[in-house]
This record gives sequence, structure tokens and C-alpha cells, in this order.
Amino acid sequence: MKRNMQSIILVLAALCLNLNGVLAQERSYEGNITIEPVRLEQLGETIYIDIDIVMDNVKVKSSHGIDFIPQLVSPAATYDLPRVSIKGKNEYLVYERRLALMSVKAKKSYKAPYLIEKNQKKKSGVIRYRYTLPYEAWMANARLNVQRDECGCGESTLMNVEYTFDKVTLERILVPYIVTPALTYVEPMVEEIKSRDVQAECFLDFEVNKVNIRPEYMNNPQELAKIRAMIDDLKSDASVKVKRLDIIGYASPEGTLEANKRLSEGRAMALRNYLAARYDFPRDQYYIIFGGENWDGLVKALDTFEMDYKEEVLDIITDIPIEKGRETKLMQLHAGVPYRFMLEHIFPGLRVAICRVGYDVRNFDLEEAKEVIKKRPQNLSLNEMFMVANTYPKGSQEFIDIFETAVRIYPESEIANMNAAAAALSRNDLVSAERYLERVKSEDYSPEYNNAMGVLLLMKGDYELSGKYLKAAEQSGLDAAKGNLEELAKKKANAAEIKRRNKNEFNGC
Repeated sequence: MKRNMQSIILVLAALCLNLNGVLAQERSYEGNITIEPVRLEQLGETIYIDIDIVMDNVKVKSSHGIDFIPQLVSPAATYDLPRVSIKGKNEYLVYERRLALMSVKAKKSYKAPYLIEKNQKKKSGVIRYRYTLPYEAWMANARLNVQRDECGCGESTLMNVEYTFDKVTLERILVPYIVTPALTYVEPMVEEIKSRDVQAECFLDFEVNKVNIRPEYMNNPQELAKIRAMIDDLKSDASVKVKRLDIIGYASPEGTLEANKRLSEGRAMALRNYLAARYDFPRDQYYIIFGGENWDGLVKALDTFEMDYKEEVLDIITDIPIEKGRETKLMQLHAGVPYRFMLEHIFPGLRVAICRVGYDVRNFDLEEAKEVIKKRPQNLSLNEMFMVANTYPKGSQEFIDIFETAVRIYPESEIANMNAAAAALSRNDLVSAERYLERVKSEDYSPEYNNAMGVLLLMKGDYELSGKYLKAAEQSGLDAAKGNLEELAKKKANAAEIKRRNKNEFNGC
């Protein structure tokens, strides 16, 4: 009997060994696969689900596969997330064939996996599973499981359950509050008559002591072409009516004022005659103007030249009036060395003629203005640009671009700068906004100015001064300022909470 029992035990042991061998053989893959939880978190209206599937020398058998199916589970509901499927060579081919033969109707109802990966040789690495869902109330108590199916038969047979997260993290990460400012724009006045002017400078070369223009002489072809291009551009524009042409002549400082005046006027007259022979403007639209000796041009030119005794030259120009012998003092300075340098290198460029054309532009309706702004924005008034801007959503790129075009064309306009500042604030460009606001001096726009300054300071973090500007704007009756004061209160409270939490964390270390 004892011998029989020993035989039975041996047989059972052998059976167990064989069974274990069979079970090992029935596994669909070699190597190790582990699930590492990364994130299960609610932020706002979204659930973030992040897990890592870590593979260590994994090789899936050719006719097998393994699926990982993340699953949100709560007492109230269960939600299956898209699976990750790792398939052997033949199993992957079967999948591809089945997908290719699938009907249109079946494809519409087919729930695509998160990832399908073919595996035919040993592989190590991490599959990063990153998924988001709209947050629903039942998810507050949900946990995340991962089902593992490795039967290789196409059935969803539960082989194992990996518990990754016990509960959704509901606590929000405290982040800096993003201000949403209420910005205001000033509507410009309508221009009844849009009067404009444009000018071109030309440096004409004349023979010594002569005033007649030789178009082919030295640099004259290029210089005259600049003026012709300006006038031709205006004449080709049907919306423009030329009103007058000013020919302004400037002389270099050497010689007497009377001689310089006579010479510059003669040369300006020559330029007028040159233009009158080529264009059909009435003679009475031309005006000859003597601009005087070009001392301002000399000062500007000196900034671009390296010259000995330059500072002394500038001091003489600043301190000594023309009628008190300014030029004589320059000629005497250091035995005339700096004067001779200027006479040769700088003075010729001061003998400039300017052609300035004054013209009127007709007014445009909205549809016309939308086309004009694309090609000749300088023909639009600020009011017309404002109308076009408001055909786009406030704060859109098109909306912002128009106000930046307006301030480029009308840099001295306080309204253009006010509106450009508001546009810059809408795209968080604090540097540009501050530069535009520095150009606003008039109190006519104080409510809008105070609101913009308040928003700028709020976004820069100066909450105390921001509050003063916004309260002043609110007291002026600007509704937008009230909303910005509420934004200021939210930002201050958020900043204080972040400071408090950071302090607590520091003290707890």
C-alpha cells in the first residue's frame, strides 16, 4: 500500500510538472509587462488619465496577442477606455485583413484602439497612454483598473485585473489667475475733408553757380525719379485730388544768407519748371519756398560722421546765433580743420530740394474701406479704419492688425495710440502698450486712458496703482472699469493664496 501511495504521488507530481509546462507554453508572450500609474486627475471640466505600460524583453507569439483595457469603475457606472493591443506577426496580419474586409456600417460602429503595435521580436520600452475625458459627477469616486486579455482568440476574456488608482484626484493645482481684461476703444471723429500730404527729398547736382537742372547730370536721374514716382503714384489713384505742390529749397551754410536764398530759390524754380513740363497741374498749384540754411540737417548729419572736434562744432551751433557770427566761429575753429571737412563731406548733402504734394482723398463707405485698407491704408481716415476693425471679432488678429496699422500711419494721433494700446493689451504685449500710452497727453480720453493704464499695471503686477487708475475710470462712468476691478480682486486673492501656500510648504520642509 505504501509503495502504491508513493507511485501515486510520483504520478501526480509528474502531472503537475506537465501542467505547469503547458500553462507556461500557453502564455501569449515572453518577458515581463508591468503597469505604472502616472496620473488620474480632474482639472476643470476634464479627466486626465496617464499610465505607462512598461515592457521588458517582450516577444508576443506569432498567432497571439495581448490587450490592455483601461477602465474607469465606480459604484454608479463603468467606462471602458480605448485599448492598447500588442499583436504577434500572424495575429497582426489577421487584424489587418479583418479591418480591410469590414463593411462601411461596421467601420462606423468600430471602436478604434488607442494603439495597435506589431511585435515579432524581443522588445523593451514604454508605451505612454495619455487620454482625456469630459468630467462627469459619477467620476468623483471612480478608480482606474486595467484589464489584461491574452487569450489570443478574439474574445474579451478577463485574464487579470491590475489596480492602478483607487480614486480620482479632485484637488486642483493652484495656478496663477489669468486676467481677462475688459478693453475699450475710442471711436474717432468723422473727417469731412481728408486732407493729406506726402513728400520726397531729392539731392540734385548743379553745375557751379548754375540753377538749371540737367536731368542726366551725375546723380540727377535717380533723384528726379524719386519725385516722379511719388507724383505718378498719386495721379494713378482715382480717389485722390492734388491741391498744391510745394517746392522747398534748402541751402548749405557756407556763403551769405542772401546768396544762399537766391541760389536755392533759383534751383527750386528749376525743379518746378522740370515738373510743370511733365505734368498737367496748373501753374498756380506750385509754390516756391525757401527753407533757409540747413543747420538742422547739419546737426543730424554730424550724428552719422566721425569727425575731429565734433563736440566743439555742436557747441558753437547751439550757443551762437547765425546773426552773431556762427559760421565765422566755425571757420576759425582749430584753424578751419573741421569746417573744411564739413565743406567737403557734409555740406553737399544739405543742398536739398523737397517736393511736398498736398491732396484730398474722397470718403469711402464700409465695403470700399475694407478693400482700400488692403492696398492703400493711408487713404483711410481713422474713423474709416475703426469701422473696418469692428467688422471683425473684437480681439481677433484682424481686429488688432487694423489698430496697429492705424498707429503706424497716424503716429501722432492720441486716439490711434489709445486704440493701439488696447489692442496690444489684448495680446499681452505690455511693452508696446506702455509705449503707446506714453504718447497720450490729452485729458479728453481720460476714462479710456485710466482703464488701459489700470489694465497694464494689473498685468504687470502693480495692484495698488492699478486700483487707483481703474477706480478713476469707474468714477468717470466707464462700465469696463468695473469688470476690471473685479478681475483685480480675483488676481490679488489668487496671488495672496499662492504666497500663503508657498510659505506653508516652505515652513513644512
